[in-house]
Amino acid sequence: MNVQPYLYFDGRSQEAIDLYKSAVGATVEMVMHFRDAPAEMQSQIAPGMGDKIMHACIKVGDTPVFLSDGHCKGGPLQFQGITLTINADSDAEAEKLFAALGKGGQVQMPLTETFFATRFGMVADKLGVSWMVLAAKKPG
Repeated sequence: MNVQPYLYFDGRSQEAIDLYKSAVGATVEMVMHFRDAPAEMQSQIAPGMGDKIMHACIKVGDTPVFLSDGHCKGGPLQFQGITLTINADSDAEAEKLFAALGKGGQVQMPLTETFFATRFGMVADKLGVSWMVLAAKKPG
C-alpha cells in the first residue's frame, strides 16, 4: 500500500508542473488534457477547458504526485492542512531546494539546524503549496 498526494491547481497545473520541474527536478510521467477525455464525456466539460489539465502525474524523486486543474473556477489557491516533505541528501541540496521552492513564495520557517536535522525549514511555494525541506542527521 502507498499514499499519493493529489493536488488541484484550479487552472494553474501547467505552471505547477513547470515550477516543480525547475525547483525540485520533477519529471513528467503523464499529462491528460480535458480535450483528451472520451467523446461521451465531452458534453460534461465546460467550454474553454479543453487545454486545461484533467489529470497529470509528475515524479519528485521516487514519489509520484498527481495534479489537476479541477473545475478552474478562478479562485485563489488554498492548500490548507497538507504539507509535502522533501528529504535532501545533503545540506547543500536542502539549501538549493529550499531557495528554489521559496522563490516567489513565503518562508514559514527559515532553513536551520534542529535537533533532528542538519537543515530543516518550511516554505510555501508561489502557488501556495507548503513544503518541509530537511536533511536528516546521520547516525553516529
